[in-house]
Amino acid sequence: MKLRGLNALITGGSQGLGRTIAEEFLREGANIVFCARDKKTMETACAELQRTAGPGRKVRARVCDVSSEEQVDALVDFAMAELGSVQILVNNAGVYGPMGPTESVSLDDWRRALEINLYGVLLPCRALIPHFKKAGRGKIIILSGGGATNPLPNISAYAASKAAAVRLAETLAEELRAFRVDVNAVAPGPLNTRLHAEVLAAGPGAVGEAFYRKALDQEKTGGVPLEKGAQLCVYLASASSDGITGKLISAQWDPWPALEEHKEALDRSDIYTLRRIVPKDRGEAWGQ
Repeated sequence: MKLRGLNALITGGSQGLGRTIAEEFLREGANIVFCARDKKTMETACAELQRTAGPGRKVRARVCDVSSEEQVDALVDFAMAELGSVQILVNNAGVYGPMGPTESVSLDDWRRALEINLYGVLLPCRALIPHFKKAGRGKIIILSGGGATNPLPNISAYAASKAAAVRLAETLAEELRAFRVDVNAVAPGPLNTRLHAEVLAAGPGAVGEAFYRKALDQEKTGGVPLEKGAQLCVYLASASSDGITGKLISAQWDPWPALEEHKEALDRSDIYTLRRIVPKDRGEAWGQ
């Protein structure tokens, strides 16, 4: 088992991808603490996960709004008390936010999306980094998405916050490299989860005809299996990926099961990162 003896904190772990990540982590030998905002859903998920975890495995849960510093600090204290230590942080909690033309959607809702998608990543990282530094190791995994690498008209809060979260991952990776703490972002691919249902419910008037048609096609095909993203998270949480840091990795498209074979190349390059494209990168000579 790839995560035997390790302890993980997973945000947004009661349903969807977060729930699948929790299941995969337990299957690979980890103990977990997860959080969610809805107490009833969280308690049901916790009981089900505990039943399938196997003897001697710990599954604990706590209600937490990841945009609240006070609640996040309490969550980390809870995880440390229940598990004794934490080696892995998975920042999965996220929302699409308001859908519609940027100039007309609710500014409060736009801000709220950034609070959850960006501050909801920053705060758990800030709370756990001192523990990771003291231990001399750690794994931080940040769930990204299509919004980080492509414009998403009419879903601007999501796109902006996810791009910011990836750049935060790259920055933290450099800050923590000397402490042997790896920080990476995961693009799980198009998933048929609660967020996908929200796009369908919003309709083409809010998200645009092209994006809505794409969502309908995804509904028919089933999207990318949740297990793909969860298995990539297992890989990035395991010793196999030690030294791979500051990358945005696609569960669907990248050859991540063998990335450890390319650690040196990854370390000296900007492969799997967010970077500015200049004319010469596309074969153009102007501006030189």
